[in-house]
Amino acid sequence: MVHQTANKILWLLWILIVPFGLWLTYRYFPPYFEEVNVHIIGFIILMLIAALMPLQINHRSIFLIQWVSLAVFFIFGIFIEMVLTQIAIIMMLLRVRIKKEDSFRFPLNSIMYFFISLLSGCFYYSFGGEHDTSLNPTSPSFWLFIAYPVVHYVLQEACFIFISISLYQRKEFFGKDFLWESITSLITIPIGFVLYILYKHVGVISIFFVGLSFASLLIILRLYFRSEEVNENIKKAVEIGHELAVNLKVQDVIDVFKVKLRDMLKIDYLFIFEVTDDNKLTLLSRVEHGESIEMEPSCNESLDQIVWSDTKAVMFHSKKDRSPNANDYLPERAESVLSVPITYHKKIVGVLILASDEKKAFQWLQLNIVDILCSHFAIALENAKNFERAKRLSERCELTKLYNFRYMDSLLDKEFLKLQRKQRSKLSFIILDIDHFKKINDTYGHQSGNEVLFHLAERLTRLIQNKGTIARYGGEEFVILLPDVHKQEAMAIAESVRLAIANKPFILEEHFEHELNRKLQIHVTVSIGVSTAPDDGDDAISLIRHADRALYFGAKQAGRNRVGNFGEVVGEKF
Repeated sequence: MVHQTANKILWLLWILIVPFGLWLTYRYFPPYFEEVNVHIIGFIILMLIAALMPLQINHRSIFLIQWVSLAVFFIFGIFIEMVLTQIAIIMMLLRVRIKKEDSFRFPLNSIMYFFISLLSGCFYYSFGGEHDTSLNPTSPSFWLFIAYPVVHYVLQEACFIFISISLYQRKEFFGKDFLWESITSLITIPIGFVLYILYKHVGVISIFFVGLSFASLLIILRLYFRSEEVNENIKKAVEIGHELAVNLKVQDVIDVFKVKLRDMLKIDYLFIFEVTDDNKLTLLSRVEHGESIEMEPSCNESLDQIVWSDTKAVMFHSKKDRSPNANDYLPERAESVLSVPITYHKKIVGVLILASDEKKAFQWLQLNIVDILCSHFAIALENAKNFERAKRLSERCELTKLYNFRYMDSLLDKEFLKLQRKQRSKLSFIILDIDHFKKINDTYGHQSGNEVLFHLAERLTRLIQNKGTIARYGGEEFVILLPDVHKQEAMAIAESVRLAIANKPFILEEHFEHELNRKLQIHVTVSIGVSTAPDDGDDAISLIRHADRALYFGAKQAGRNRVGNFGEVVGEKF
């Protein structure tokens, strides 16, 4: 972006150069015509049509006005060509909706095209060019007639390259955009010659004939590039769909979806709403200018609700097109809005809302592409949810909701790898076993035993919190893995666990006498074994084995309701 001071300098240069330059051009190169009439107005209309109907190639607008300015130059002279080109520049910049901060482009382009017209015209005149030129190839002036548009185009591209280097720091100039601009110029320049020749023979009616031919050519080219754009977007949508499908985490699917949408479209704001199990819309993700926002938007009958209830996509080109209810949570600067329902198996599972600070930022073609992407997103999101659900079930004990043996076994291997790489200093392992658990089942029933297991898991979770990982290792055995916890600290944690279980009775609701609506209190104790790596073992198997021995010899054989330390209690026996 150009600095505000530089912007003012450009406008000052425009005031000093363009109006005064046009006056000097009029003095030294007055308009060349036999009669004014309305002919110039016809060419102005033709120039405006060319300026307002650009080709969209690779998301870049290419304006085809050179062929009109070519005919105007040879018919009326350099002054009229300059005036019409300046009018066309204003219309082109208005057509692409220049932002306030980019207003420097008005004086910059006006000055640039002023000098392009002046230098190419001076080139033509300096070699004896005339306005009543014979198009006989044997005429000396014929080749000058051909050279003029070439010089004009070369000067134009040289200015573009200079501005790209000095203003935008671009390093690549001869890519696809340059190629297509060259091709379109080569196609349209002969139309300018035809317009000049026809005008010399049939007058102003030539504008209609050539203008109609140009419009037809432009429509064909626009349809061609539109079909190419459609094919390219569909190809991208399929590729994005594949990329979404390979992600097996819900958050990864959401992140990829957001990034790809921002790459494809001019998006300043993004909202993803999800339909919850109780059939309500909740915000799943919110992005503003590339930054994730955690705040939940306050909305009642707002845009997401409208799209959800109507099950139809909507698009607004500006703020004034939206109803007041559609503005509840959209930022004040948001102009263009595109909203699409996210469907899975013909059921709406969410709503996507995209917004831009620019007016008319979205097209109906893009709405169709976003609709396809939303279908891929819904499938990928559901697959990721199913995978995470299955993974969670495979890693968790259904009764206690703690991790199971399989997960703990895998976690131990990962933690020992960190220990070997010096990413961990110590690794402590606690194993605890409920004392006389069989007696609880025999006395109160297996449902009571399950209640004890469930409530014990709750107590362990509250005690350990984020200090380590708890798992039900099997039956009435539980284990706790404590990364970066030394032996003495692990022993202290184990003792606090033992006391928390022994000092507070368990309340049983499901027992043999539950029909009497009686709750029973029973006291439960646990025996605990502790081992620490690398002191007590250099691999996962030895760490578990030694903790188990500490449990048996240091706690069970010592009378139960105790904490056994492999190094102190069991070490002497082995």
